[in-house]
Amino acid sequence: MKKLSTLVIGALFAATVNAQNNVCFAVQANPNSSVLALSAFTKYVDVFGCSIYAESTVSDEKVLHAAAIWAELIDNDEDGIVDDPALLAELVANEAMMPVFAADGNAAMTTFENNYNGNGVAAVLWQTEMNPSTPGYWGSDATVEEVMHTINGIGHVNIYPAAFDFSPNSSLLSAAMDVARGGQFLSIPNPYPSSAWYHYDDATCDYGCMAIEYLYWMLVTNMGILNDTPTCNGIANEWEPCSPALLQSMDVLGHALITNPAYKLPQNAPDGNYCPASLSIEERAISKVKFYPNPSNEILFIEENGFITITDSVGKHILSKQIKDDTNTINVSKFTKGTYIISVNGKSGVFIKN
Repeated sequence: MKKLSTLVIGALFAATVNAQNNVCFAVQANPNSSVLALSAFTKYVDVFGCSIYAESTVSDEKVLHAAAIWAELIDNDEDGIVDDPALLAELVANEAMMPVFAADGNAAMTTFENNYNGNGVAAVLWQTEMNPSTPGYWGSDATVEEVMHTINGIGHVNIYPAAFDFSPNSSLLSAAMDVARGGQFLSIPNPYPSSAWYHYDDATCDYGCMAIEYLYWMLVTNMGILNDTPTCNGIANEWEPCSPALLQSMDVLGHALITNPAYKLPQNAPDGNYCPASLSIEERAISKVKFYPNPSNEILFIEENGFITITDSVGKHILSKQIKDDTNTINVSKFTKGTYIISVNGKSGVFIKN
């Protein structure tokens, strides 16, 4: 597949507000409709440089719901600034996206599966499993789960492998999961040990699949999304500690991992509303830095005035410079190959050095 259009941190638009939720993003036309894998999608939302693609029959409300959940999970305090710049850089570098299909196995899904060969997809959504009025609730809305799988699988695993790698004996996550399952099992035990509190039994789910599901269960438990009697009863065959208190007392290793501030994992449950109060209407309309080309090998042209700062994907300061002209240049030829974050006047963008 040819390279998707270069994506930088997207503008937040004071736009569509549905009856249920307040979402400051705009549904736009698919900018990559000429790419065969994406040709069946007509709708698109840019979420901080990551993409939501959807078919024409998927309602704008559900497209914006996916965008809001994505934004809330990476900007969990909803101040308009992504919580972990390294995570964002990794997601953007891999062109992370969430495809939303009208139905499982339809023509659009077949076209996508047969032609997509990128690294930006870890899960998909079908409109029938989305419910903006009950964000993330078990049996009602799968949006939080699938977006979380994408962010974790494409982002956290790559930038913090010692913490979140999905392979056996590879990370803090795998070690915690082995305890939660009552031992290390490369295939599904029958039955699980009585000491286990995580006992997923889907035969198609290998060890890595078990790990990403385990991370999801811990995060939504800690957020309180599962903390009601019907949900607890409904998931008991797979997951036992359905309240934050139970998680903390039962899964000591896992709880310590997901609440470690070093990894900046989301702690607050998304509610499907994303419209940061700290951003004015004007700021939402112009919240991304204008620069080109991207990727860049030598000279980066920046169409901004103000004090510019560039950091690498792990937050290390690379350069600071005062811009006095409407169009200025920065020589990036000596930058190491990788992903960088550029900030000026409260706006941000991501560029790639080849």
